[in-house]
Amino acid sequence: MNFDYNAFTNAVIKANKELYEYINTHMSPLDLELSNTIGFGGDNSLNIDLKAEKIFINHLQKFGDIYSEEIGHISSNSNVKIVIDPIDGSHNFQSSLPYYGSSIALFIDDESKAGYVTNLVNASMIYRVDKGIKEISLINEDEITFQKISNPSIGIFERAYAYPNICKNLYENRLKFRSPGAAALSLANARNFNFVIFAGKLREFDIAAANHINCDLFTYQDSDFLIVSKNEQNLLQIKGIIKNNRL
Repeated sequence: MNFDYNAFTNAVIKANKELYEYINTHMSPLDLELSNTIGFGGDNSLNIDLKAEKIFINHLQKFGDIYSEEIGHISSNSNVKIVIDPIDGSHNFQSSLPYYGSSIALFIDDESKAGYVTNLVNASMIYRVDKGIKEISLINEDEITFQKISNPSIGIFERAYAYPNICKNLYENRLKFRSPGAAALSLANARNFNFVIFAGKLREFDIAAANHINCDLFTYQDSDFLIVSKNEQNLLQIKGIIKNNRL
């Protein structure tokens, strides 16, 4: 039986639209409070995390098994696995820092088939289904033309605060960076940056969708670091910096 990628993509769009509308028209102060529920990812979930998760499950569960940051596994013994981070950048969201989104990855028979990362601030979604990469507006679903940045001036280093020596070495090598705090969103937009580094515990919720989107870029991943860049020399230089700080 062939998987209906168009139907799945439309369901992902509808789920993100519903979440975007809820955030902008129906959200209450209660949504920003801690739920006192420890999610599968190990964090104390916000009420909005749980609300967002329910929205995605309602739209996507019919397509296969769900694996979500908050609830963990919902299994129907399908060969289809859908990996969800309902709110990527929850602490940003809670603090009204406008850099947060959602992340959806699709696996069939354990093979990555699609990745969708949505910016819930500007209502745009970047996604790759099999080989084609697109960006659309959630508002009208029109395609957005990529603005190709030939020589980006900064990179992204998520969780930089935990690695002061690497930060120092990047500075010494004139590799400017920011640490905005939403890993999937940063990784999915790696084409706009000089590089993206994600450090620490690499959870599938954070990286699966973006990894599929970035399958045509230079990537290095080990147990503690994920590096993505359009430029192989940048990737090798950063890889060397990280290696030197492990000695």
